[in-house]
Amino acid sequence: MTVTDHTPLLTAPAARGGCPFAPPPEYEQAREEAPVTRVTLWDGSQCWLITRYEDVRAVLGDPRFSADATRPGYPFLTLARKKVTAGESSFIRMDDPDHARLRRMLTADFMVKKIEAMRPEIQRLTDELLDRMTASRSAADLVTEFALPLPSLVICRLLGVPYEDHDYFQERSRVLLHNDSTEAEVLTARDELVGYLTTLAKTKEHAPDDGIISRLMARGELTVPQTAAMGLLLLIAGHETTANMTALSVLALLREPDQWTRLQQDPSLVKGAVEELLRYLTIVHNGVTRAATEDVTVGGVTIRAGEGVICTLNTANRDGDVFPSGGDLDVTRDARRHVAFGFGVHQCLGQPLARVELQIALETIIRRLPGLRLDVPFEDIRFRADMGVYGVYGLPVAW
Repeated sequence: MTVTDHTPLLTAPAARGGCPFAPPPEYEQAREEAPVTRVTLWDGSQCWLITRYEDVRAVLGDPRFSADATRPGYPFLTLARKKVTAGESSFIRMDDPDHARLRRMLTADFMVKKIEAMRPEIQRLTDELLDRMTASRSAADLVTEFALPLPSLVICRLLGVPYEDHDYFQERSRVLLHNDSTEAEVLTARDELVGYLTTLAKTKEHAPDDGIISRLMARGELTVPQTAAMGLLLLIAGHETTANMTALSVLALLREPDQWTRLQQDPSLVKGAVEELLRYLTIVHNGVTRAATEDVTVGGVTIRAGEGVICTLNTANRDGDVFPSGGDLDVTRDARRHVAFGFGVHQCLGQPLARVELQIALETIIRRLPGLRLDVPFEDIRFRADMGVYGVYGLPVAW
């Protein structure tokens, strides 16, 4: 197959349709009719949109597609994202061998065995937050009272970041992830966070602890700015993704009472339900970007060296050839093959931690608050369609 008409019919990122949990309708249509197709970006440039499960995995697993944002043709979804990415020195924007060398420095911190050993501590934090939220009242905002504090507390402890500074980094991370942030706002937020983490890293040199930042400094292999860059990635990813996934998962289950009831009746389903919710919701909703370094054929279409691609994880995760009735939420489904954490060498390093946090959070909420319900009409919920990580801005609930 060759593409002769290079006039893009789609834009990226695209707006969602009537269902706030579903990918943009035109992207799902593209998956069925033209799974490798051209799209137009904010600056008028063009790149390829990859929407089918098989093709997304092929691209993300192929070293001929580079994660290096300095490569010719690398696609940026917003001007602000282009500016902030240009100043990043994170290993997620590197190719091997540099990517592998830096990633290995963190592998031990996120091994399944180590994260599983944290379950009692995460459970304790979960119970404390719910105790506080439910004390002497019957309604609260689940985002501010529970979904955001839990992963923030956990990642702060892992990194060695003082939790009392959480408002500082959460406010600035929201600016970095907002699609409508101006270039000046993004650069200011990034510089302030890097400055904060640089100061913290220098402090760890003289007052070490058992946190990741302290251990990175003690290795002596990274400069202070490189350590700060790693800390920035982990700090933002470690709380924004899990916080939004927790709140959105609760909302999705409340909209499907039969699924909520199944989990109440059989808590052993929670582990699998987390995988299904990761698939169904796919909060990295604008896709994963790469640039071709050679001519590569994907889905019968030739992508030339120097052309960019966007792999839409949400459409891949609803591909009916892999997940029958993929638009339905089914907590009994075996969804372990999803690509919500990406695929290939850049697959999310922190996924063991995210899984444990989500499993504990959902099981505890369903067990302790069996009568949980929305405290506002569903239509009043504000979704984070304007952010790089999807979710809800608030989730007023009652019990």
